[in-house]
Amino acid sequence: MESKGRILIVDNEPDFVLALQTTLEASSYQVVAASNRNQAEAVARRQRPDLVVLGTIMPRGDAFLLHQWLKKTPWFSDVPILVINAPPEKQLICGWRREEGMQCDADLFLAKPIEPAAIVPWIEKLLDKATKKIRVLVADDHTVVRDGIRAVLTLQRDLEVVGEAVNGRDALEKTIQLLPDVVLMDIVMPVMNGLDATRQICKECQQVKVLILSQYDDEENILASTQAGALGFIPKTAVSSQLLDGIRTVSQGKRFMHATAG
Repeated sequence: MESKGRILIVDNEPDFVLALQTTLEASSYQVVAASNRNQAEAVARRQRPDLVVLGTIMPRGDAFLLHQWLKKTPWFSDVPILVINAPPEKQLICGWRREEGMQCDADLFLAKPIEPAAIVPWIEKLLDKATKKIRVLVADDHTVVRDGIRAVLTLQRDLEVVGEAVNGRDALEKTIQLLPDVVLMDIVMPVMNGLDATRQICKECQQVKVLILSQYDDEENILASTQAGALGFIPKTAVSSQLLDGIRTVSQGKRFMHATAG
């Protein structure tokens, strides 16, 4: 059965985690778990959850710090967060402070004790509400090309242009800064060409996928793009018809080549 989404549970009570994990997996969700803030950040970067269940962790205040980190990190700023606070009798020990709660930007705020089965409907509603967008960085030294691509992508509900780069060096720096899902990369650009930028991106930001756009669709450039680490190649002459499919395909870690590219 196809997974309905990946859920990250952050909580230091093993019994609660096990019960919630078992319930969610029975409902066809993939589940990953962490018991403290540092572990949660590492798991989130590696697993890219669709929703975070932020329960009780120690020391007090770390749940709020994790919440802030999620909201400020580009990859996770739009990921729904369901906070489950400590029960009333434990809130002075491991619960949220009042000032933290006032700054909380979670999508839902609950408190223990709560049955795992009661959490599942809330998760379903939050995931239905949240359309996870594919974040795209457009790298091309021609303004008219960048503007044209942005105009096409803006019309798509599941795609979002998070930045533009005017050369390969700019593309590398903005990829590290913005952490897009996909970089649309021209080959011939000043300062640093697109192939060198692709190599560096694939080395330094392995989760980011690169889709090459070029007016030169000969086999030599296609092979060079693949060797640099790009997952896809589209000639600029075919952008209007294949760009959207290419972005969606490579964002899933799959290869995409123009039909006539061989």
